Amino acid sequence: MHRILIDCWGVEVTGWKIIGYAGVLLFSARWFIQMWASSAAKKPILPVAFWLMSVAGSLACLAYFIFGKNDSVGVLSNLFPCGVAAYNLFLEVAHRRSLPSNQPMQPTPR
Repeated sequence: MHRILIDCWGVEVTGWKIIGYAGVLLFSARWFIQMWASSAAKKPILPVAFWLMSVAGSLACLAYFIFGKNDSVGVLSNLFPCGVAAYNLFLEVAHRRSLPSNQPMQPTPR
């Protein structure tokens, strides 16, 4: 994973960097999902996809900073958001389980 896969204009890309780039892409793209969902609902909401992308992006960035770069600052900066997103996913699952099975799920404002 540390082997250089691409060397373009002085930028060396390894397997770990690809994982890191994917994490940053997911973590950033979640805001477009949130903007789209809010636009569709005509009010600010945070859809489940936002939290899923937050967890996936944070985990990918954590993997990069732990195994690829060995950078404690990067680990700490992604650990907390991952925990918050995982907690919000937990709350969403618990909320959905508490609803009657015949009641349609509406996005809840956050």
